[in-house]
Amino acid sequence: MGRKRDIVHMDESEQSDGLAEVASASSNEQGSAAEANYLTLLGERVRETRARRGMTRKLLARDSGVSERYLAQLETGQGNISILLLRQIAKALDMPVQALVLEGPEPPVDLVHTAEFLRRLPAAELAEARRLLVQHFGGVDLEARRGRIALIGLRGAGKSTLGAMLANRLEVPFLELDRLIEQESGVSLSAIFDLYGQSGFRRLERRCLDQVIERHPRFVLATGGSLVSEPATFDRLLTMCFTVWLRATPEEHMQRVIAQGDMRPMADNRESMLDLTRILEVREPLYCKADVTIGTSGVTVEESAALLQRALLGGIN
Repeated sequence: MGRKRDIVHMDESEQSDGLAEVASASSNEQGSAAEANYLTLLGERVRETRARRGMTRKLLARDSGVSERYLAQLETGQGNISILLLRQIAKALDMPVQALVLEGPEPPVDLVHTAEFLRRLPAAELAEARRLLVQHFGGVDLEARRGRIALIGLRGAGKSTLGAMLANRLEVPFLELDRLIEQESGVSLSAIFDLYGQSGFRRLERRCLDQVIERHPRFVLATGGSLVSEPATFDRLLTMCFTVWLRATPEEHMQRVIAQGDMRPMADNRESMLDLTRILEVREPLYCKADVTIGTSGVTVEESAALLQRALLGGIN
């Protein structure tokens, strides 16, 4: 009898161990799935941010000092294990991983609490909250803002052509931010990127935008297509200027750029149209922040100019 009881007892113990192993394996699988999902999300975020800035992977590799091979792995959800370890440390500390890697001193407590409060708001209420904050604390002169018209959109949208026509009709200066950046630096845009990289260009872009706002009470400004990808600069533009998104299809963007004699979109890039479509797709939520949107596809320059002027009169008055 004792022998039988021992055998039964051992069988139950083995069954218990088996269940524990199954539970542990299930937990590990869930953890692995969560890690894989996180790395996939991180990769998508890097790829989308690169697209918003109009950067190739090769350019990002050059500016960051990280190999193209690793960037390709990162963007396809196969990031380095150190990323997951940092995430584990942040979880153990019960804080967002972005707070752990924040450069500079910790932000004031009120800023942290305000950011957390805003993060919980629905999209519509968040837009209203931003409007109220700008209205009460932004120090914005709404009347002065109406005299500063900024055109945004991809290359080939018609910003230079329509901007010049509109400025002539309104009898205000027409300015192109990219040209001002070149004048400020003394070299071409391509040379700026070669010499100073993306970050150097962004600093010049913000400086020149601030100078335009300070020096000219009224103007029409054509901005670079990727300005919207820099949050602080784009917020400055939205706050201080009446913004207009000149919208066109990817096909028309490409045709217009090539018609101007610029073959760079096609150079060394057989998938240029796919890239252009993706850039427009990831920037569209940002372009939509403009006060007015004008579709320039399928219409003449004169018709687009008339639409733009009518929209401005309707939006400003």
